[in-house]
Amino acid sequence: MHFDKKNLSNETIRDIYRNLLFPRMIEEKMLVLLRQGKISKWFSGIGQEAISVGATMALQQDEWIMPLHRNLGVFTSRKMPLSKLFKQWQGNKDGYSKGRERSFHFGNKDHHICGMISHLGPQLAIADGVALAYKLRKEEKVSLTFTGDGGTSEGDFHEALNTAAVWDLPVIFIIENNGYGLSTPTSEQYRCKNLVDKAAGYGIEGVQIDGNNVLTVYDTIKGVREYCIKNQKPYLIECMTFRMRGHEEASGVKYVPKNLFEEWEQKDPIKNFEEWLKLENIIAAAEIDAIRVEIKNHIEEELKSGFDSEKIIPDTDEELEDVYAPVSVDRSLIIDNSNGQPAGAVVSEKKFINAISDALEQSLNKHPNLVLMGQDIAEYGGAFKVTEGFVEKFGKGRIRNTPLCESAIVGTALGLSLEGYKSVMEMQFGDFVTVGFNQIINNLAKIYYRWGQNADVVIRMPTGGGVGAGPFHSQSNEAWFVHTPGLKVVYPSSPADAKGLMIAAINDPNPVMFFEHKALYRSVSGQVPDQYYEIEIGKAKHIQAGEDISIITYGAGVHWAMEYAEKHPGISIDITDLRSLLPLDYDAIKNAVSRTGKVLILHEDCLTGGVGGEIAAWIAEHCYTLLDAPVMRCASLDSPIPFNIELEKNFMAYSRLGETIGKLIQY
Repeated sequence: MHFDKKNLSNETIRDIYRNLLFPRMIEEKMLVLLRQGKISKWFSGIGQEAISVGATMALQQDEWIMPLHRNLGVFTSRKMPLSKLFKQWQGNKDGYSKGRERSFHFGNKDHHICGMISHLGPQLAIADGVALAYKLRKEEKVSLTFTGDGGTSEGDFHEALNTAAVWDLPVIFIIENNGYGLSTPTSEQYRCKNLVDKAAGYGIEGVQIDGNNVLTVYDTIKGVREYCIKNQKPYLIECMTFRMRGHEEASGVKYVPKNLFEEWEQKDPIKNFEEWLKLENIIAAAEIDAIRVEIKNHIEEELKSGFDSEKIIPDTDEELEDVYAPVSVDRSLIIDNSNGQPAGAVVSEKKFINAISDALEQSLNKHPNLVLMGQDIAEYGGAFKVTEGFVEKFGKGRIRNTPLCESAIVGTALGLSLEGYKSVMEMQFGDFVTVGFNQIINNLAKIYYRWGQNADVVIRMPTGGGVGAGPFHSQSNEAWFVHTPGLKVVYPSSPADAKGLMIAAINDPNPVMFFEHKALYRSVSGQVPDQYYEIEIGKAKHIQAGEDISIITYGAGVHWAMEYAEKHPGISIDITDLRSLLPLDYDAIKNAVSRTGKVLILHEDCLTGGVGGEIAAWIAEHCYTLLDAPVMRCASLDSPIPFNIELEKNFMAYSRLGETIGKLIQY
């Protein structure tokens, strides 16, 4: 193996050697502890250390890295204390995530590391978001993210590289090609000759290097970093290496041909580097021995401290409190829920869609760090023209057209959060959210609970039927997200609520799914305060009082209930608009039950698994003595939503509203 010192000082090379040796010796100790039954699991990076160490040392300390589970060298080179790392690996409360996740599935803002989740790919787009923040602030920085050869088959790989290329983002993408994705060899992963060849498909530069040569890795990434900053472009690096252990220790290595181990043993990144160091008289053999003893003693001391953690005693209140980042509410912005208008407010008649547009525009003025992203939202103004004229006012840096890469854009939004930005992403239609589902459910929703990083992201969800758009542009899918702790779910029914709730969602440091019923965009108008204001998330609104039955609903359901009540004055109907579905306003629900004793839950979503079932269950558990009749639900059919207008009417919940009310009245 040839090492090129170039202009590096002996001091720097010694530092590189120490950083290279440290994770290897930690891993060797971990394997001993694993065999002794003192740790439960380990994903080894033995043989791949040069990539992690060389890459990390080539970057500035405040540049974000998104590592994988074999990149121990990233964490140690960023000087994270081994004692705390060990507590993390053991699932102790004194680790980096309070025992809530294992191994390297964590991050730390102080060290500018954002760990992976198990889905192999979402971290790539987070690097896009961080790089976008650097670009917007005109900072001379890059983000760096790792993937494996197997991970390049993920759709997230394509989306992240495509987005970085289209937006000219300074991201370094590293492929650690270690020959295997778990047990699947590279011959069964891709058909291109080399993975770096994929770079050309995105119109970006790429290079394949020896990933076992730490000086090659260090020098290459130093140069690539300069390229990315100077040219404001991404770069792809394929690092050739080999995994000397199994996928994890329990899996073994029987599936790997023996000759491959023999071949790569000769390419060991540490043994070869040591031989060169001695040959060049940079470090003497005796000094290497002394360094090894020093590191060994340090590891033993740190592990002793790491083993001292007390057993976790679960605190349910703390677990629930840590699901969401704390919200600092400016009470002066909250309007009076009793009448929907702040005192002395100047109001204007606005359509639902214009109210949302107002909220976004005022928020863009309020928050210079707010970025809007979505398909066709720039010059075109979005599919529904919500952002029409925004580019002229705020520029294309903040009003960004996106490629058709929903997963990458959600990940980008999270990356922006890491650097203190807010973002609003528009799903052109709420139906398309499935393409970004993993990022929302497993990254956005869980990241604060995992390691205290907020996700300051709003995802706009144009949703709902009644517009003859068929099964892929009309779904009501709010229940998917109500089931996910860490998200907030908002669903306004009026223009005033839409504006106030959107502003509140943007001000909230947690991820908010913001549902906007398409049929309400231009059909519903109302008095909307001109000022900048909030409506508190999680607070329902009592629409009208009644004595016979209570309808609990949200979104378009509010209008269906009000229209029915107007047409049937002989029935005294009490109506509550939930407005927020996660969190739910249980006090308002109980009050609705107590007012009439007969409750109908109305929503456009399908009946089975809908939000109504959860509310009905809660009422049965907590309000049983207040009921004079069974809780009833009125919802859409358990079928996909059809295109034909007559079929759609039959599908929709409102077609069965009168029948359901009739049944309830009879009790």
